[in-house]
Amino acid sequence: QVQLVESGGGSVQAGGSLRLSCAASGYTYRSRSTGWFRQALGKEREGVAGSYSGDGTYTYYADSVEGRFTISLDNAKNTLYLQMNSLKPEDSAMYYCAASGRVYSMNRIRALGPTIYNYWGQGTQVTVSS
Repeated sequence: QVQLVESGGGSVQAGGSLRLSCAASGYTYRSRSTGWFRQALGKEREGVAGSYSGDGTYTYYADSVEGRFTISLDNAKNTLYLQMNSLKPEDSAMYYCAASGRVYSMNRIRALGPTIYNYWGQGTQVTVSS
């Protein structure tokens, strides 16, 4: 049984940092596409960052977080991370990690969107105060 368990959320002041973790069991991140999403209250789910190379090498980010957030993968720990710096109040949301059953190209990810992900974590809340 695949489980993705997020941790690292919390409350922080604007300008602060948090690192989210997504530990996997019954699943290996190697050679898979992965992503982080967020959903604020009353808003639609938004893709934040992703890695489509299967080893964390090739990454992409939403314009709203480019330069502030970094997705990374530790295959030895089988854990996906999202380092979030220079946090803003508009970053407040529930954050979810997601993982696919295989590697997808960037073009396929653009075409298929979140449907490529087979597994989702339960979410971790991030609250940024001004």
